[in-house]
Amino acid sequence: MDHFFRASGPGSNAKLGLLAKLPGRWRGYGFNLIARPARQGVPANPPFFLMLNGTKETLEFSAIGGDIPNRGDIEPTIALHAVTYLQSVSDFTDNTGLHKEPGLWVHVPENAEGKEAYVRQATIPHGDSLLSQSTFFTTVAGGPNIQPVNSLPFALAEPIQNLNEDPAHPLGSPYIDPYKTTPLPDFGLPVALDPVKTIQDPTEILRAQIAGQTITSTDVIVITTAGPADGGADGNGILNIPFVIKNANASRMDAIFWIETVTDEESESEFYQLQYVQRVILDFDGVHWPHISVATLIKE
Repeated sequence: MDHFFRASGPGSNAKLGLLAKLPGRWRGYGFNLIARPARQGVPANPPFFLMLNGTKETLEFSAIGGDIPNRGDIEPTIALHAVTYLQSVSDFTDNTGLHKEPGLWVHVPENAEGKEAYVRQATIPHGDSLLSQSTFFTTVAGGPNIQPVNSLPFALAEPIQNLNEDPAHPLGSPYIDPYKTTPLPDFGLPVALDPVKTIQDPTEILRAQIAGQTITSTDVIVITTAGPADGGADGNGILNIPFVIKNANASRMDAIFWIETVTDEESESEFYQLQYVQRVILDFDGVHWPHISVATLIKE
């Protein structure tokens, strides 16, 4: 993967909090796994198609200048600070467009209850919009602690766990069996990964992409659309158009973002790197189907 170096620092607007490094353009590579309905109104066995793509991605962030005042009634007024973004994802091999997403990241400062948060708002052309809020954020010395995630499906009656807490999914075998002998798509890695292990846990790719790097610090933001009953916050959720609800309802999104400061040993310079894992739960055929996306991006 090419490294792009930007001489400027993390940004002068400290009120953005952990979002301060984001304004600018980020480019890189990743992997996308999604199960799609295969019936189309007629019987199908299996009733899904597992789509795998190596990806190229561009993320462009722009800071919103100045305060965004939220007027208080029973609480004092607070000033939010935010960045807009446009995410563009294409297939690594043939450059076919896969995803386009405009949105906002917002830093919510401490309110009267002493609560601080990061909020992501997004709209997707399939007819979905979401609001997610942070459940955890911090800055740590060194690199990220990237834990496995489980991409295998599970029954609709089972509760949706947090991103790194899913138990073994009993529906996994028929989901992954057809791909045990299928090579992974090309996504720019210099090393070969085991297809079965990587399909079940796409974070294998993230760990491989940073192997051997010297990462001096990492900003971590964990977000979810889950509500208070599931460890999230009031107001969270996903809204879908009726077709999506009926055919493959997007019911929950969870993600972890790592904003990393990396030392280039050859030039003795630093650059910024963004990694993420995102899981969207799609519900159809009585099953929760995890749609997993991962990527590693370098700030230009």
